Amino acid sequence: MSKPTGSKCQSPAPAAAAPASPRSGRLSLNMWHEQFAAPFAPINAQEMRDRGWDYVDIVFVTGDGYIDHPSFAMAILHRSLEAAGFRVAILSQPDWKSCEPWRQFGKPRLFFAISAGNMDSLINHYTANKKVRNDDAYSPGGRIGLRPDRATLPYCQRAREAFPGVPVIAGGVEASLRRLAHYDYWSDSVRRSILLDSKADLVVYGMGETNIVTIAKRLAAGQTVKDLRDLRGVAFALGASESPAPEVAAEELPKILPVVPPAPPSHDPTGKRPPYLVIPSFESVKADKAAFVEMTRLIHHNTNPFNAAALVQYHDRQAIVANPPGFPLSQAEMDRLYDFPYTRRQHPSYSEPIPAFEMIKDSVTIMRGCFGGCTFCSITAHQGRIIQSRSHQSIVNEVKKMAADPEFKGVVSDIGGATANMYRMRCTRPDVEAKCKRLSCVHPGICKLLGTDHGPLIQLMKDVRNLDGIRKVFVASGIRMDLAQLSQRYIDELAAHHVGGRLKVAPEHANPEVLSLMKKPSIDNFGIFREMYERSSKKAGKPKQFLVPYFIASHPGSTVAEMIDLAIYLKRNGYKPDQVQDFIPAPFDIATCMWYTGVDPMSGKPVTIAKNLRDRKLQRALMQFFKPENWFAVREALISAGRQDLIGDGCDSLIPANPPKEALDEKRRQANQALQGDHYHTVANPARGEKPGERGAEPLKKGYRPGRTTQQRQQGKRKGPKR
Repeated sequence: MSKPTGSKCQSPAPAAAAPASPRSGRLSLNMWHEQFAAPFAPINAQEMRDRGWDYVDIVFVTGDGYIDHPSFAMAILHRSLEAAGFRVAILSQPDWKSCEPWRQFGKPRLFFAISAGNMDSLINHYTANKKVRNDDAYSPGGRIGLRPDRATLPYCQRAREAFPGVPVIAGGVEASLRRLAHYDYWSDSVRRSILLDSKADLVVYGMGETNIVTIAKRLAAGQTVKDLRDLRGVAFALGASESPAPEVAAEELPKILPVVPPAPPSHDPTGKRPPYLVIPSFESVKADKAAFVEMTRLIHHNTNPFNAAALVQYHDRQAIVANPPGFPLSQAEMDRLYDFPYTRRQHPSYSEPIPAFEMIKDSVTIMRGCFGGCTFCSITAHQGRIIQSRSHQSIVNEVKKMAADPEFKGVVSDIGGATANMYRMRCTRPDVEAKCKRLSCVHPGICKLLGTDHGPLIQLMKDVRNLDGIRKVFVASGIRMDLAQLSQRYIDELAAHHVGGRLKVAPEHANPEVLSLMKKPSIDNFGIFREMYERSSKKAGKPKQFLVPYFIASHPGSTVAEMIDLAIYLKRNGYKPDQVQDFIPAPFDIATCMWYTGVDPMSGKPVTIAKNLRDRKLQRALMQFFKPENWFAVREALISAGRQDLIGDGCDSLIPANPPKEALDEKRRQANQALQGDHYHTVANPARGEKPGERGAEPLKKGYRPGRTTQQRQQGKRKGPKR
């Protein structure tokens, strides 16, 4: 075992530290670092040597810029391993065209840990229309191109190339949601498990702090990667020779495959081991959409860690095994993760700010997980449906640490998590929770067994905003409106103390059928919350506070007709969205299955899908019908749906009868743009020695017709008598 390097590590000897300001009582930056933070992990060989290390135990490879903040997986995983006594190096956004960056620390003693980053690399790179994004929020300066597409694959392959035989453990959102066969929007195809394409030894799916430390300890104790196949929350590929034959019955698999630990006695007093479940093979789900629907249904009905089976999916003769998810963390385990000595800063080697860090640097995570179960969202699939909350004192201590930081401005930008108001909410019956297969605790209605008390959250918000050095505490995470309506007191506290004029909420749509497919409540629910919030704002003397609702275009079930319903709703209620969210079919999501197959996997009912670019463009325009430049697109949408009654001067009319000047200017601009670039033809000048014809054009083949290789017709293919 390597020497401990966690909280016992000392910062480099600081320069003479200035005393704390008597007015603020805050520490100087050097004093703050010395008291609260441990050093960054080494990011190159020189920093490793500066620590006096001649080797590292784990090289953590990530597609994000290096940020030592608990909102980033690399920071939590590094600090978890460090606290357990392991030496960790961070290889951030390496040049993947060579394996040399992977070699700079020498051969890692235990393994490479691979992650594409906090986001899926393809969603990070491309818009819903598959256009390259202009920036990357997780890179210094927002620069693009610092990580490859499908980053997990080349990162794993370079690790293999650098040091053959060193275990490669993949994790993060990208690997987690691709652990089994999945639909890939960017290639419009069903792809096999990422385990086979990356050649990773294991994929740790979901939140990996517990597993990565367990893996390090067991490998350090002399176990092999194959010995780790009994861990929950991991997926692995069996070799063709060790895979059970496809005809082997599921009840025989426990005799062949690793034994997975049972649920704790509080949720399973019988101590029964989880069973194995064979799901449709890769070949069948690729060839048959009905099989893809069945695979999706089985996967999502086995996400509760207390009753999930281990899933086996064959890829030809090779079996992929996904063990049941890991158990939710206890409050003490959550506290420990967030109490580590983070610097709460991006690495000092960067000369440019990382946009994602600038946005969250003063935020505080109070819980993880989400029981909303929205079909288009990956949070529930990755963090789990069961809420895991930190203790009140742990959160208060973190904010006190922030307040002591001389660079902190006194404003907590967000206190929340995946959702702002699910803190300490969980099923009140562990015996029922252990058996429950519901994918959402709040749809189609709030479960009567769900604990929905906002009291602990209200008290936390009060205590944090009253700490010394704190001027304001905002709630920027999304509010679950159906839960908030259960507590007028919570809405009063929110409106009076925790909103900076605008509060983000996500009704997502207005059409009831689309909302049902999303697993979201009725739009009437939004109206009720709005009335409650407006009353609370007036009561607090802040009548000008308003809501910022978010909506999604082109979600499965949403056609031009449904978007017209939404546009009418927006007009009647005076909403003019600044931004439009386009649905992106992310791997693993239920809505992605609907998009690909046209079937809701939970009900088996057909779903209408708007796949072509024209329909998506019209849906976007309808959501912003009020913009003059969208006039022609909105008119086209209304005519195609037979809703000419919405053109003109009526109360519900979305656009005027005649195009405004801005619409004509935009159409002219688009026409001019279409004539530029590759579509602008220039003719060569033979007098200057240029070959006749169009400049840059491919030379034409000789022939009477395209594709014919000779100028003369072939006699044998002439019609009519020969002459």
